[in-house]
Parts: sequence; C-alpha cells; structure tokens
Amino acid sequence: MPTEVEGTHEVRPGDVSLYTKTWKPDGPPKAKVIFVHGFNDHIHRYYELFPTLASHGIEVHGFDQRGWGRSVKTPSDRGLTGPTSQVISDIVSVIKSQLPSPVPLFVMGHSMGGAEVLTLASDPQYEDLMPSIRGWVLESPFIDFPKGQAPGAVTVFLGRLAGKLLPHSQRFSALKPETLTRDPEVVKSLTDDPLTHGYGTLAGLSAMLDRSAALHGGKVTLSKGVRSIWLGHGTKDMGTCYHASDQWFKRQTQVQDKELKTYDGWYHQLHADLPKERAVFAKDVRDWILARVGVEEARQGSDSKL
Repeated sequence: MPTEVEGTHEVRPGDVSLYTKTWKPDGPPKAKVIFVHGFNDHIHRYYELFPTLASHGIEVHGFDQRGWGRSVKTPSDRGLTGPTSQVISDIVSVIKSQLPSPVPLFVMGHSMGGAEVLTLASDPQYEDLMPSIRGWVLESPFIDFPKGQAPGAVTVFLGRLAGKLLPHSQRFSALKPETLTRDPEVVKSLTDDPLTHGYGTLAGLSAMLDRSAALHGGKVTLSKGVRSIWLGHGTKDMGTCYHASDQWFKRQTQVQDKELKTYDGWYHQLHADLPKERAVFAKDVRDWILARVGVEEARQGSDSKL
C-alpha cells in the first residue's frame, strides 16, 4: 500500500506556508508527479487517482495552493492567490523542491491548475526549468468557458476595474457541484466539504480569466523545451470547454509527443466522475507516464554505452 505523508512547504522564508501531501510507492519510485489542483479545490479531493499512481511506482506530490484548502489559515486568506506571477512562482518553488530528481518528473494540473501549468510552460522566465520536466499532464484545463457560460464583456470589464481598486475583495464564484461530476455522492461531499469555500478575490479571479484568455487566444506559446503533453477532457464538461482544449491541442504542432484523450459524456472532474470510470482515467494517466519512463530509461541506457 502507498504511504501518505503530510507536510508543509515554505515558498520563501517568512512567506506563506503551503500544505503538502505526498503519496509514496512501497519501493523506489519510477517517476514523480507534481500536482496542481483547480479552483475551489484541494488535494484531498482526488479519490483513487493519487493512490493508484503511487501503487504503480509513481510518487505524487500535491499541495493546496495559496488561498485554498489547508493552506488557508484565516477567512481573509480564502481565494487570496495573488497575481499570476505569484501563482506561477509558488508552483515553481514546489517543483524545485523535488529537483534534481533521480527519476523522470511530470507536472499535472486540473482545471484552473491546468491553465496555470500551461502558463508556466509558456513563460520565458522559466525556460531553464523545462529540461527537468519530462511531461505535462492536463485534466480538463481551463482554456475557455463552456459555450454560453462566459461572463459578458461589461461584467468582465467592471470586475477587472473593481479588482484594481479592491484586489482582496472576495466574491463567491463556485460552480454548482452537480455540474462537476455525475456521482451524487461526490456532489454531496462537495456541498458538505468546509474546505471548498468557493471564494476568489477580485484580483485572483481577474488573473485566472487573463490566463485562460491568453491560452484560448493563442497569445502565449509553449516553450521549445516542452517534450510531451497528455490532455484529457470530457465532452459533457460544464466547468471548462472541451472544444477549446481540442483547438488548443491542435495548435501545438511543435510538440511531437502529444495525446488528446476524449472522454465521451464525462463531466469536469474526470478523477471523481462515476466510480467505475475513475479507474479508467487513473489508468490512462498512469500508462502514459510509465510509457515515457520506459523511453527515458532506454535513452539513458543507450547514452551510457556511448
């Protein structure tokens, strides 16, 4: 059985302390995954996904982002993510805490977290980090809103203006639980979970919209150092747009090793959809990662003989 270890990560001395949890395999890991959760979420809500990966030799390092889950210490911390530069810096800090890594390292993000890791993978400031990351795994990334659900231009404009004037002001912005999963038990747990507070700050929400708009509009380009991408998305996703993911994926012609996995009829939380199908999603992620671990080992073995 995998071992679960709780801890904290201090981004910078004297800065916020982020709650962390690691799922460790029984033996030496074959790979590592840094996981970045989505909006109104925390790393205790990923059901079989992390234990499944760990049981097959993939060590998972998760953390509750600034403003979410157990990283929230007071009500005023809720949704207080800071600007995109801080969000990405937090993720990079967690990644670097696992470097150098003796095994291939992967970065995975869900929903808002998916857009965040893509923003990182497109930021020239972190170009030197790309060789250390073997692959990028995206679950239902927030590249755009589903059709008909995007806020109007006036609402967005006023929100951005308010965000500049009152950046820390909180706004309840949670999606309805029944739109996230087809499992009624998960819907109930989302409603009852005190850590899914549903609040974002005006500045944080504006930054989230900016990241998705940049990705959807093709304003950012993946680093040349990005080697491999896997993207999974459900066709009935009511949280983020499947078609936007499909269009974004098709534009990534510079990445040779990439896979788009369509889950017909699935909702937003692929890891927490119907119980019999969660195992399918976990297996797909596991198999994709381990296939690249095998390729990496073969390459290193070949290099050692030169």
